[in-house]
Amino acid sequence: MQSLDVQNPGMPDLQFVLFVTALCTADLNTINVSEDLRRTIFDRCWALIHTESPPTNPQERVLDLRGGTDLTLDACVSTIRSLLADAGISLLVWDHPVSEPTRPSSPEALPLIDRLGQLYPDPRTGIDPSNSPSQG
Repeated sequence: MQSLDVQNPGMPDLQFVLFVTALCTADLNTINVSEDLRRTIFDRCWALIHTESPPTNPQERVLDLRGGTDLTLDACVSTIRSLLADAGISLLVWDHPVSEPTRPSSPEALPLIDRLGQLYPDPRTGIDPSNSPSQG
């Protein structure tokens, strides 16, 4: 099980908003937030950024904050925290295995992804400690 403290998530506000709204739109079977509350959180954050209604197609329910301001971000954080607090939820808890990305990375992101791969190589492709020479 994975969890996230709503009041002290240990991440920047932008990451918090994007992460929580992604949880709200994910097809998770095991999460301590009702489907109605998840929909409300996303729809209210959407309304802070857009003038049109939130999309109904699940693949289009993605929050894009690039056009927002710091005030918009603060409003999203406040909305998420107040809705969850009203529901008595201070810790988000969910269970979902890590999955492959559903969308390809943008060409602009590929250099960053390559650099991150060099900094944090896949541990499954690293050196097998059982085959390394013994030190002693």
